Amino acid sequence: MSPIGRVPEELDGLASELEIHFSQDFTSRWSDLKFEELALRAFNAQFQYNPVYRRFCEGKNAVPTAVKSWRHVPMVPTTAFRHLDLVTGDHSSVKMVFRTSGTTSTTLAPGRHLVSRPSLYHASLLSNFREHLLPDVEKIKFVSLIPSPVDLPHSSLSHMVGVAADTMSSETHWLVNGKGVLNSIGLRNVLNDAALEGENILLLGTAFAFVHWLDELAGKELRRLPPESRIMETGGFKAQTRDVTKEQLYKSLSTTVGLELNRIVNEYGMTELLSQLYESNLTQPNAIQAGHTLPPWLRVRALNPMTLEPVAENETGLLAFFDLANLGSVCHVLTEDVGRVIGGKVHLEGRFPNAEPRGCSRTMDELMASSRVTRR
Repeated sequence: MSPIGRVPEELDGLASELEIHFSQDFTSRWSDLKFEELALRAFNAQFQYNPVYRRFCEGKNAVPTAVKSWRHVPMVPTTAFRHLDLVTGDHSSVKMVFRTSGTTSTTLAPGRHLVSRPSLYHASLLSNFREHLLPDVEKIKFVSLIPSPVDLPHSSLSHMVGVAADTMSSETHWLVNGKGVLNSIGLRNVLNDAALEGENILLLGTAFAFVHWLDELAGKELRRLPPESRIMETGGFKAQTRDVTKEQLYKSLSTTVGLELNRIVNEYGMTELLSQLYESNLTQPNAIQAGHTLPPWLRVRALNPMTLEPVAENETGLLAFFDLANLGSVCHVLTEDVGRVIGGKVHLEGRFPNAEPRGCSRTMDELMASSRVTRR
């Protein structure tokens, strides 16, 4: 084995190659053969330079010489990010630490993702963001109901918006602070000014932030935003006081700011995956709520929660992603999110109810056992 503790040339070279691929135009779709080749190279690097993951794979007899498809690369459950430092390469190269909010459970440790290659992450982030939110403009005014990365330096969502704003915004307004307090007056003024001046904006926020804002407005309408404005919404639809459906929220947003429904784009992401998925409402207006589109360097399967075997097309299962942007940690991630895969798009249906899926639990036990062996 090559030593851990330095950046191997093959890992560095693959990262540089992927960064170029991520930056290319989305119209240059990747063939399955291209993805397979890069995925197996990523697995080989992670097997070589991530000792916990290597022991886990060896316990499954899944070594690079035996694995012929990304589908057979061992998956790591998202729960592993709560307990293990999953770094491929030198730990001293870690530049950023993203942490989960911890809001879904007060008894579990928050997950964290150690990021050693920000430029690789940013390349995937920027091209994907532009494709789905700014396909028709170079720059636009950002109005964010997501706290700034200065206020929340360990939030992957805040970091994502900050990096995109640095590159694509003509002006940025951060209107929710790190404690989640909304500057309602500032938001009203910015939106009304944009409407009066005919300036298109990108309004970004979590579902909860939008619900809170709309509750404050109590049905009062604002001036209609310019029609080429757009909204990015992310997160679930549970508020502290009540639940709303996606359809209810989007209808209220549409009515309040005067935008068509196809100007609202949902983003799906998580701390454990460095890539994001978006609805294609702006690029495919007739495909509203027709699923989330994967960037070319990401693959997904829906799996039986008990056996972790793939389910048929259009059947509900646990979602597992192979994300090449995760080169610095582990690419193959098993989530607790439930959904269907139809025509290569993801149709989300929420979280696995009540308890950790048996397949995830079993995989996590195996991974923790591998970790204990590695530390001896």
